[in-house]
Amino acid sequence: MSAPDPARRVLAALAALPLLTAALTACGYGSQAAKTDARSTATEGRKLSADTVRIGYFPNITHATPLVGEQEGILQKELGGTKLKSATFNAGPSEIEALNAGSIDIGWIGPSPAINGWAKSKGRSLRIVSGSASGGVRLVVDPKKIGSLDDVKGKRIATPQKGNTQDVAFLNWIAGKGWKVDPQSGKGDVSVVRTDNKVIPDAFKSGSVDGAWVPEPTASKLVSEGGKVLLDESSLWPDGKFVITNMIVSQKFLAAHPDVVEAVLRGSVRTNAWIAAHPDQAKASANEALKRLSGKALPAGILDPAWKSIRTLDDPLASTLRAEADHAVAAGLLDRPDLSGIYDLTLLNKVLAAEGRPAVSAAKLGKQ
Repeated sequence: MSAPDPARRVLAALAALPLLTAALTACGYGSQAAKTDARSTATEGRKLSADTVRIGYFPNITHATPLVGEQEGILQKELGGTKLKSATFNAGPSEIEALNAGSIDIGWIGPSPAINGWAKSKGRSLRIVSGSASGGVRLVVDPKKIGSLDDVKGKRIATPQKGNTQDVAFLNWIAGKGWKVDPQSGKGDVSVVRTDNKVIPDAFKSGSVDGAWVPEPTASKLVSEGGKVLLDESSLWPDGKFVITNMIVSQKFLAAHPDVVEAVLRGSVRTNAWIAAHPDQAKASANEALKRLSGKALPAGILDPAWKSIRTLDDPLASTLRAEADHAVAAGLLDRPDLSGIYDLTLLNKVLAAEGRPAVSAAKLGKQ
C-alpha cells in the first residue's frame, strides 16, 4: 500500500492533532503514551454509522493483524467511507486508558491488560470481540550463565512489566518449579527484573540481566545478541496455543456502532486469511509497517524467526485467557475477577459464518 503524498500527510496530521492531544491528556502517560498515524483515509463507498473509527495497537510482531491489515488497506476497504485512524502504544495500561477515555474505539491488546481493564471497570468498559494471535513468547538466556531450566534459579530474569502477560506467565512457571518469588518486588529464588521491552536487549548485552521471558521480536533480538532460547511458552499449553493478542472494543462504541465493529472484524478475519495465504508478503508488509511507525525495519535475522513463532488467528482461545487470569490470581497480582461476559463473539461468529467458517467459543465467558 503506497504512502500518501506529503501534503496529504500534513493535512491528516493536523486533523488528528486535537484527538492526539486529548488522548495524551486523558491517559496521563505523557508523550510516550500513544503515537497517532496520520495515514487515516476513507475509500470511496458507503459510510457506516460512524464517520471515523479509531483503533489502537502496538508496533509489535504479536500485533501482526492490525499492522498488516492497515498497511495493506484491508481494514479500510471493509469500512468503505468511514475513516480509519490509528494510534500505537507501548504498553497495555496506556491503551486501556485511551479506550476508557474515548480516545480509541477498538484495540488489539494482550490478555492481562484486557483482564485488568475488565476487572477495574467491573465489566463496564470493554468486550473482547475476537482473537488475533497466539505464541511468540520465549525464555531467552545467556548460555554462559544458564545451561538448563534448573539453572534459572538464583539468576536475574527480565519481564516487560509487573503484572503484564509475560510477567504473569513467568511467575506461574516459577511457582511450578516450586520456587518462591514475591510478586510485588520480584525478589526471591529468582530475581524478576521488570524492564521495558525496548531496554531489555541493552540490559542483556551489558550483563545486568541473565535472560528474559519476552514476546517477539524482543526474543529474537536477544538471540541475535548471543542468547539461547531455553523455553518456548507454547510448549506449556495444550495444542501449543495460547492467546497473546485479543481484539477489544469499547462497550459504548459497540452499542452505538455495531456495523462499524462488524466491518473491522471482517477486515481482521480477511487480514488473517491473507497472512496465512501469503506469509512472505505479509511478513514484508508487517516490516514495512514497523518501519513506518518506528523509523526502522527489523533485519532478516530478527524478523524471520520472530515471524515464524507467531500464529495469527480469529479464535480468542478463551479457555487460555481464563487460565491466565487464574495464574495472575495465584501469583498474587490480581484479585479473582468475575470474567462472565468479558467476550461478545456475536459479530465475529456472524462474520465467520459469512466466510463459510465454523463458530468459535467464548468458553462460557460470553455475554449473556
